[in-house]
Order: sequence, then structure tokens, then C-alpha cells
Amino acid sequence: MITKQDKNSLRQRRHARVRKHVSGTAETPRLNVYRSLNHIYVQIIDDVKGVTIASASTMEKSVKEQVAGKTKTEAAKVVGVTAGERAKSKGVEAVVFDRGGYLYTGRVKAVADGAREAGLKF
Repeated sequence: MITKQDKNSLRQRRHARVRKHVSGTAETPRLNVYRSLNHIYVQIIDDVKGVTIASASTMEKSVKEQVAGKTKTEAAKVVGVTAGERAKSKGVEAVVFDRGGYLYTGRVKAVADGAREAGLKF
């Protein structure tokens, strides 16, 4: 009998493989994306110090008001713009994009487009 592997475990393996090569520094921190079924979370992380510089998600009150009535992809773009603006205010100009093992399409791409719109360079 053939058993189907869990999609999340496959994603975690892809993410671990990418994380061997992708790391954030103080000059170019890592923009990490986590996508749940209903929400999306973004963190901008300095891996050298082990600190989160900025973050945004659809769970936050200010973002939740902006995304009311929008699709999940549109909400992801709003989260990307919010995270980008917060990073810019902390002095971050460029980031390394960490898609978290997800395919670069849909909500993950929308986050990246929103962050670019806010002025971050990838």
C-alpha cells in the first residue's frame, strides 16, 4: 500500500534545505513567511543576533481592520506592505526572502510584492 506523505512535513524538509544557505545579517535580514490556512505571518529576522527586527500578521488589530472583506491574497499583500514599512522605519533597506518552503506563488508572492511596494529590496 502506498502512503501519501504529509504536505507540511514535505514543506518543512524544503524549508530546512533552503535555510542551510539563506541567513539574515544586520545589513540584509531575512524576511520569513509563515502561511496558515486562515492567516499569514511575516518576520524580518537578524540571524546573527537572533532578533526579530519587525513583524506583521493578519492577526494584528491594525492589519485586521485593513483586510476586512478582502481575499487571503489581498490580505497577504497588505501584510507585506506593513512589514516593509516597519522594516524601513527601523533602517532596513534590503532583505533576503525566505519563503518558508512554500511555493513562490499566490499569498507568498503577494507578501513579496507588498514588501517591494513598501520599498524593500530583495
